[in-house]
Formats: sequence, C-alpha cells, structure tokens
Amino acid sequence: MEQSPAPFSEIGRRARELLTKDYNYDQKFTFSIPSSSGVGITATGVKKDQIFIGDISTQYKLGSTVVDIKVDTYSNVSTKVTLVDVFRSTKVSLGFNIPDHKSGKLDVQYLHQHAAINSSIGLNPSPLLELSAAIGSKDLALGGEIGFNTASSSFTKCNAGISFNKPDFSAALMLTDRGQAVKASYVHSVDPANGTEVGAEMIHRLSTYENSFSIGSAHKVDPLTSLKTRFSDNGKVAMLCQREWRPKSLITFSAEYDTKAKNSVPKLGLALALKP
Repeated sequence: MEQSPAPFSEIGRRARELLTKDYNYDQKFTFSIPSSSGVGITATGVKKDQIFIGDISTQYKLGSTVVDIKVDTYSNVSTKVTLVDVFRSTKVSLGFNIPDHKSGKLDVQYLHQHAAINSSIGLNPSPLLELSAAIGSKDLALGGEIGFNTASSSFTKCNAGISFNKPDFSAALMLTDRGQAVKASYVHSVDPANGTEVGAEMIHRLSTYENSFSIGSAHKVDPLTSLKTRFSDNGKVAMLCQREWRPKSLITFSAEYDTKAKNSVPKLGLALALKP
C-alpha cells in the first residue's frame, strides 16, 4: 500500500542510513549471484584483525513463498520461511537456527491503509514477545514498540516515536532506551540532482542529562561515485568513498579518526561487492 505508514522500525531510518550505512572498518567481500529462476546465492567474508568469518546464503522464491538459508564458518545454519499474503495484507515468517533448538521465532506483519503492525514471539518455553505498531500515512506516522521477556518478567523494549517525511526532508522524534533517552534526527536534501544531503542526530539522556550528537553529509561526485562524511561530538571524524566500477558492483573505502585520543591510529576499511 503506497500511502500506508512504514513499520515502526522505519522511523528515523533516513538519518540512520546517512550517518551509518556502508561505513566499515574491516576488510569485507560480498559476491552475489541473482537468478531469474527464483534462486539467488550470496557469499560474504569479513576479516577483522587476524580473524576471518564468512557465510553463504541462498534465497529461493516460489510464488508467494520465500525461503532463506544461511551457513556460516562455525557451521551454524539459519533458516527463514516467509509466506506473503497468507491472509490479505499479511506476511508470516518462521525462522530457526541449527543447532540452537530454542531459537525458533514466529513473525507476523500486517499492513493497513492507515496502520502497520509487527509482532514476534519466540518458539520456546520462555519466549521473548515483541509488538510494534505505527499509524498515520506515508508522510506522517506515529508509533511505538514493546518487548517482554517472559523468563525474567521484564520489559526489554518500550519506545515510541513520530516521523514526518517529504521527498526533500525527513524529521523524527523518538523516546528510546525504555524511556531513558530522547532522540531527534533531521535530514534535508540540498541538491537532489547531485544527491547532496545533510543531516543530524541528537540524543539527550534523561537520567544523566548527557547530550550527544552526530552530523553528516552525502554527495555524488558523478553518477558512479559517492562521498559521505560524519562528525560526532566525541571527536570522531569519518569519511566514505564509494565507486560503482561496474553495474551493481561497488567498492567502498571508509576511514575514521579519533581527534581526542592520544596517539590515535586511523581506522581504515575496504568493502568489495560483486554482482554479475
């Protein structure tokens, strides 16, 4: 539904993506093989210091059913089966990990013209229950989420937020960390033709009265090259350069430097994503 509100998890997403998406300070390689027959395969490898971890995932689509299977370097197998429109405007997902027999989880998403509801329940004797909802429209949405751990009889989530979105800007105000922090974010499209955007995010912690903020920008040097920058109040400065060297294949260089730390060494990262 084009005019229905996005799920609660989407509130503030535009600012999060501007400030964090594609920043990587390790060596990462991704190789994807799409297929018109409904089967796609993706291999991912990440080197962190002297440790290498990776996984191979495959996705199979048949009608309204999607099956995702991923195997990592530790022989863990995660599986997710998704049924789309099992009921009208409803999507149901069942996920589990092997060998963890307590990892089963059932997710249900319902989209209405003026509401988006997501629920999740763990399939074990002491499940984790989660529920989120957003009401409004594509431009203006108000929502909240709660999570309850039945094993400890405690709330793991209790957040709320409101967002206002237009093609040239996006603003969001959220109550996060179980009501302990207020987060405000704003993104403005300065020059849509060149993909130039600026944004900021500020967090105020109600219990300690501490404030933190980050500001960032994005700009397209040419149709194939993008630059991003970020500065935070803790003194960390980051930049990113991404180049599409062939269709749908990207190479990304990231760097971060802590200006307040003594003898600080810049963090450098390189990511290569290949898609034939």
